[in-house]
Amino acid sequence: MDCAPWSDPPVTYVPATVTRSAKIVVAGGFGVGKTTLIGSVSEVKPLRMEEPITQASAGVDDLRGTPHKTTTTVAMDFGRIHMAGGSLALYLFGLPGQARFQPLWEDLAEGALGCLVLADTRDLDASHDALGLLDSGGIPYAVAINTFPDAPGYPEAELREALALDPYTPLTTCDARDRTSSLHALITLTEYLTEHRSAAVLETPR
Repeated sequence: MDCAPWSDPPVTYVPATVTRSAKIVVAGGFGVGKTTLIGSVSEVKPLRMEEPITQASAGVDDLRGTPHKTTTTVAMDFGRIHMAGGSLALYLFGLPGQARFQPLWEDLAEGALGCLVLADTRDLDASHDALGLLDSGGIPYAVAINTFPDAPGYPEAELREALALDPYTPLTTCDARDRTSSLHALITLTEYLTEHRSAAVLETPR
């Protein structure tokens, strides 16, 4: 699948070459790098709905892994990228990380073709709420381990077991700050979604 970024420099409109589009959600725990990843890959200025972290967050949001984090997404992030020679537009919706926003997760995930779940090995349990929502909603997903500098590494088998992933669920790594690395994670997801849809068509009774 040809998923190389199409527009460089960024564009602010949908080109006439676009013949297909897909809604992709980016999910994961608090401070896992969703906003950073969308900002890295978006070919339009990303929309960010963030607010400063206040004292009300104390004891609720875990800042141990991100001590310098001063804002948090309270609604969504939004970005757009073109792939497949400019014929495919991916609309990226980043979900808030905290479980208390689950009603908003459900609304934003509606109509999504698939989801990229970011995970942090310093707190893999933080991904379980998002994974549970996707499983219950039947939304296919891939998981990308965001490689923070001080995060421990584990064998793939241990990560799959800790995240309770099915054998066919893609698991990759990325650095959300790096455009190429983040694009690789999205390509992993889009290739899986292409295979997933093809398999579903083959299984449809005629």
